Amino acid sequence: MRILLAEDDSVLADGLTRSLRQSGYVTDCVKNGVEADSALSTQDFDLLILDLGLPKMSGLEVLQRLRARNSRLPVLILTAGDSIEQRVKGLDLGADDFMAKPFALSELEARVRALTRRGAGGGPTVIKHGPLSYDQVGRIAYINDQMLELSARELGLLEVLLQRSGRLVSKEQLVDHLCEWSEEVSNNAIEVYVHRLRKKIEIGGLRIATVRGLGYCLEKFAEATPTTLTPPR
Repeated sequence: MRILLAEDDSVLADGLTRSLRQSGYVTDCVKNGVEADSALSTQDFDLLILDLGLPKMSGLEVLQRLRARNSRLPVLILTAGDSIEQRVKGLDLGADDFMAKPFALSELEARVRALTRRGAGGGPTVIKHGPLSYDQVGRIAYINDQMLELSARELGLLEVLLQRSGRLVSKEQLVDHLCEWSEEVSNNAIEVYVHRLRKKIEIGGLRIATVRGLGYCLEKFAEATPTTLTPPR
């Protein structure tokens, strides 16, 4: 899950960013509405946390422009005021949820989990692939009911490959989904993450194929075909 946080209060932004990253979300942060609008126009996110009182372009205008592009991205609004008028206007423009500052961090994290579930289109939050089950909200993976010990990067990699099962995913796409803007991740690092994940899921008969120069693919799981015994004549 990749989150864009649009918040001009540097102390609050730093605290929220650290908390979200510790929860396993790839989190990018912008300080004004123009930067938020630009990021939303050019990159894909799974959730927007939007402060209404942004400089250069208000949060309401950012939201209005986002919905004008027919984006269904879930949006959680943050505001220093708790006026009913602001709340109604934000919801009318297409916000999905609303929190007034100050707020409890635990409540914000719960709302983030709820919105990411909703952002999956109301579909199942658990992806199944052969003996593997992955809970997208709880961010836990199991093979044959045994929990896999995966790092945050390995979980993110597994999620991307599962969502595109049977299709190629390039290294560039993996970098976009797994890394924040401030990080510099080499192709060699992506290869290491893939190698580690491959070793951990192969016990369930799952394979990550490498197509040199193009990317990686989580192969469709093929159940073992039972052997048919021909009775003796």
